[in-house]
Amino acid sequence: MTSGAVPSRGPRSARRFSAALAVTVVLQTMAALFFVADALADLAEDPAAPHSIFESLVALALILGVVMGVWQLRRTLAQMRQQERALDTARGSLAQVIEDQFDAWKLTPAERDVGLLALKGLDVAGIAEIRGAAQGTVRAQLTRIYAKAGVSGRAQFASWFVEDLLDPDPS
Repeated sequence: MTSGAVPSRGPRSARRFSAALAVTVVLQTMAALFFVADALADLAEDPAAPHSIFESLVALALILGVVMGVWQLRRTLAQMRQQERALDTARGSLAQVIEDQFDAWKLTPAERDVGLLALKGLDVAGIAEIRGAAQGTVRAQLTRIYAKAGVSGRAQFASWFVEDLLDPDPS
């Protein structure tokens, strides 16, 4: 878990956590309303009874739990929004890194398209289908891309970009 107590397994997990927290807050609110009403009724009948005092304290504790649950839910949602913005920024930065590197390697427009599709994980047949080209043409383009990049194949080509994401300062 991260410091904000939001599960770090991904956006779906974070959304499930937020939904569970929201449901919990709603249930606590309903319980708090019931206990507050019951405590007020008991206090009206016999304000000095230990049962009435105890029930009032329980109702106050439940209200505190609701307040803390709302606070945590707001904090979780704010953290999710911040993480989404950071992810969008990282995606944009990676796209720019790829474009800049394709420029440095002087890839043709067709090679750029093929290279990007290869980075996205498509195989030769998939790239050929999308581009409306023969598989042999795509293989030849990939061979030229790998040569310009100074790598021996698809794995090294992809790792060229991923390496900087994993360790941007290998000092």
